[in-house]
Amino acid sequence: MERERIRRARARRAALIATASTLLTGAVLVLVVVNSPGWPRTRATFFDLHYAREALPAVLQGLWLNIRLLVVCGSAALVLGMLIAVARTLKGPVLLPLRVLAAAYTDFFRGLPLIINILSMVLGVPALRLQGVPTDPVVLAGIALVVTYSAYLAEVFRAGIESVHPSQRAAARSLGLSGLQTLRYVVLPQAVRRVVPPLLNDLVSLQKDTSLVSIGGVVEAVYAAQIVVGKEFNFTPYVVAGLIFVAITIPMTRYTDWITARTERRRAQGGLV
Repeated sequence: MERERIRRARARRAALIATASTLLTGAVLVLVVVNSPGWPRTRATFFDLHYAREALPAVLQGLWLNIRLLVVCGSAALVLGMLIAVARTLKGPVLLPLRVLAAAYTDFFRGLPLIINILSMVLGVPALRLQGVPTDPVVLAGIALVVTYSAYLAEVFRAGIESVHPSQRAAARSLGLSGLQTLRYVVLPQAVRRVVPPLLNDLVSLQKDTSLVSIGGVVEAVYAAQIVVGKEFNFTPYVVAGLIFVAITIPMTRYTDWITARTERRRAQGGLV
């Protein structure tokens, strides 16, 4: 009991010291910024409440597209990434071409900048004039996001699959499970649990990268802010859009940290195989 009391007292003291140092550092930074010679002009250009209120409705309307792209493209990228990862881990000489194609896909799209991929989709696909192929820039930009992020997620899934000990497969096969059943019921459940934190990190990155669809003329949050900036010649709408993205990203990041900490605790306690 005494040891627990001492531990709690130390924790409270550490929290108070950390809070005080953080507040002091923040106060010093604020004083340095607001007392700088160019602060009045910077405040009028980037932190004008009038332009912030004017831009907020348009930015929120554009943000709805970012959120839809995150949900749809994130879900599609997860499914496609898992399929590619499974293809890369298949055994046997007959499946070598499939493994090579999967490896080439991940290598190419992980190396290709996302912005070039979006431009190629939005500008190149309509130029082909193919029948039945969508030409909507939102759809094409979304496909580019799925293609790029599925390559990243495939490597995350592959790392999880390869982290499962071979004895797990051997035990499953000894019980009479087929190779596909072993993959579905034994390997993939363990692999997915182990890679949840990096998967969430990639989805956080996707949430921010949905703003890149604006280069195809799609009016999302950042482009909506840019339109207001072009009319008013004030950069406050960019700050508004940035703060909204930060407000969305921080909860996702904290949730990722919580999942990571919980996973580590389970591993330490032997909860994960």
